[in-house]
Amino acid sequence: MKLLKLSLLIAFAFISGNIHAQDTYNISKGYSVIINGTSNLHDWNETVDTVRGVSTVSWNSDGTFNLDAINIKMDVHSIKSDMGGAMNNNTYKALKAETYPVITFTLSEPVNSIKTDETATTVSAKGNMTIAGVTKPIIMQVKVFMPRKGTMEFAGSQIIKMTDYNVKPPTALFGALKTGDDITITFKTDFSLAN
Repeated sequence: MKLLKLSLLIAFAFISGNIHAQDTYNISKGYSVIINGTSNLHDWNETVDTVRGVSTVSWNSDGTFNLDAINIKMDVHSIKSDMGGAMNNNTYKALKAETYPVITFTLSEPVNSIKTDETATTVSAKGNMTIAGVTKPIIMQVKVFMPRKGTMEFAGSQIIKMTDYNVKPPTALFGALKTGDDITITFKTDFSLAN
């Protein structure tokens, strides 16, 4: 009986330890998500004004951490072009914003043993990107910073082919401007420990 109680106590302590070792982080203000593209006339860029996100981190005994989950949501109607309202509307139409108002990235595999210091650690983040209702697997090279516990930063860029997501590259100026298929998403996001 004593052995059974001891075993249950150890198991409870182990489970409790695992629960307390996991932290949730929410995206904080000051993020930057920029979409860069090309056209037959000149390069262009768009800014995503509304981004939401949550991540889950677990801690290892050596002080490193595992990125267990991350989910990013970008509001399509918050995308603003440097070419003005006409390009905005064409972007929303191309992305089928009325039916699919959110672009998402969800981590599909944990990233383990990330160091916690001010020097960036580059990791391969495997996940699923959903654009205009189409979900594709994606691997992104992401720089991760944790300058102090409670603050986590991600930075990187990723080339995406619009037609892979059944998105017809938008046009402007009554069709005179035709955008290229490839776009580059450049991002910098800060996450803060949830209260």
